[in-house]
Amino acid sequence: MKIAFDAKRFFHNTSGLGNYSRDLVRILSQYYPDNQYILLNKNTSERGKDILDRPDVLFVETSKGSLSRQLKMGKDAQKQGADIFHGLSGELPLKWDKTPIKKVVTIHDLIFMRYPQYYSFFDRKIHFWKFKKAADTADKIIAISEQTKRDIIHYLKVPETKIEVIYQGCHKAFKEQQSEGFMQSVKEKCKLPERFILNVGTIEERKNLLNIVKGIHGTDIPLVVVGRKTKYYQKIERFLKKNNMVKQVLFLEGVSMDELAAIYKLADIFVYPSFFEGFGIPVIEALFSKTVTVTSNTSCLPEAGGSDSVYIDPNNALDIGAKIKFLWENESERKRRVERSFEFVQKFNDQPIAEELMNFYQKII
Repeated sequence: MKIAFDAKRFFHNTSGLGNYSRDLVRILSQYYPDNQYILLNKNTSERGKDILDRPDVLFVETSKGSLSRQLKMGKDAQKQGADIFHGLSGELPLKWDKTPIKKVVTIHDLIFMRYPQYYSFFDRKIHFWKFKKAADTADKIIAISEQTKRDIIHYLKVPETKIEVIYQGCHKAFKEQQSEGFMQSVKEKCKLPERFILNVGTIEERKNLLNIVKGIHGTDIPLVVVGRKTKYYQKIERFLKKNNMVKQVLFLEGVSMDELAAIYKLADIFVYPSFFEGFGIPVIEALFSKTVTVTSNTSCLPEAGGSDSVYIDPNNALDIGAKIKFLWENESERKRRVERSFEFVQKFNDQPIAEELMNFYQKII
């Protein structure tokens, strides 16, 4: 079987969509090396170079032009004799020739529909048009959670039979045991406290960092935040200065994947009170790292967190604070939840996801 991928995000996105693209191709190549996996893009990058070195993974430079991804990439896949074209980030090419090829698109979330206030009018219109067009063109749609599936049915008016939920996993670094020496070096380099709670993700309003900060106000619990700052950070900064909490919160940016994995493992508690997610990969990363997780009782987050994470109302800073404090003071409760959550998270391991993907492709063919 030949499967062609829109590899723009594979090569040029450092976080969510890029990680999804690289992990998907990596695990398919690892468990099903008899197929050929074709990465279509104008150019490559250092990202994913180890995957590109595999004999069953082929980079094909696409046709040039400002709209080549939309107008030519599909035909380029057909010229390569691909059986399936898979758009990995909610989009499919607009033009195809008559050569038979099955079309698949992964839709991660429709947050721009649920929370329009976070997007400009123009961006909302463009996103909706692209996603709706891709959903209509595709033979099958992959949703990364049951929540996303429900949203696709509701907002894009797609029949349920056209959608299959296939969860995603996380980077292998979170499943590996780093050496004591490396863990210590990360601790020293990042100036981490002896004990701390952790939050990971872009510092934006939807991720709800301010309610974590409000939740730990009046305690001496240190918080480490790993993520890119946006304008929303200024709100956090004002609250910290006003309440003499500046030294209680440590902000980190630009850490490597291996360093991030070590930081997860060093944390006592991972806190992720996002208002809405398509899936919530950081929750999976925490569970693989054997770090107890506090997350929202909304959207897909209970799907990712399982029955032994601790759930909060993301609008309620007192609820967030109370549950952090309870876990902070109860080591035995943290350990109990960690062990059971680690059993649960195995369903997001590479092999079961690769099997689901391959079964999905074979059914389409």
